[in-house]
Amino acid sequence: MKKSIFLIAFIALVWNTDSVLAQQKIAYIRSEFILGKLPEYASVQQKLDRLTQDWEGELRRKKQENDELFREYQARELLYTPENRNAKRQEIIEKERVLEDLRRRYFGPEGELFKQQEGLMKPIQERVLTAVEKVAQRDGYDYVFDKNGDFVFVFTKDQFDLSELVLKELGIDLRNINAQPRPNRD
Repeated sequence: MKKSIFLIAFIALVWNTDSVLAQQKIAYIRSEFILGKLPEYASVQQKLDRLTQDWEGELRRKKQENDELFREYQARELLYTPENRNAKRQEIIEKERVLEDLRRRYFGPEGELFKQQEGLMKPIQERVLTAVEKVAQRDGYDYVFDKNGDFVFVFTKDQFDLSELVLKELGIDLRNINAQPRPNRD
């Protein structure tokens, strides 16, 4: 008798779950496609690229200075007094430490590049998210996934791709973008 009650409850639960899932409306976006069509995203990318090049150049110059200092030390090592030799070694070690600190400050997990990306991208990401929410609510979607995110989509139908609707909500007309070359904005 108990088994029959559990079996009936289980079937009722599965039946209800199937009917609830059948009513869910799911769509997806391609965030990289959307971001790639936003002029301000290209501007942010250019700014980040310039910062990266500047910082890499600074690190490269400091590395060359350190290498030169080490070569000079090796060439004159036998000419130094023991005190001078130790002082030069400490100077080289200190310069290498400064270089590594600078590398971490620019490119470390909590470094300047990360902070700049976060600060510059956050307004764009919030704007896209607001547009996604508007499109999803207007068209009655329960869930919207990012196809460029961590999810693996084995199969998707184009009809459930909201990317172009989100761009339209953001005021981006794809016909104009595809017909004209993109101006270089700064």
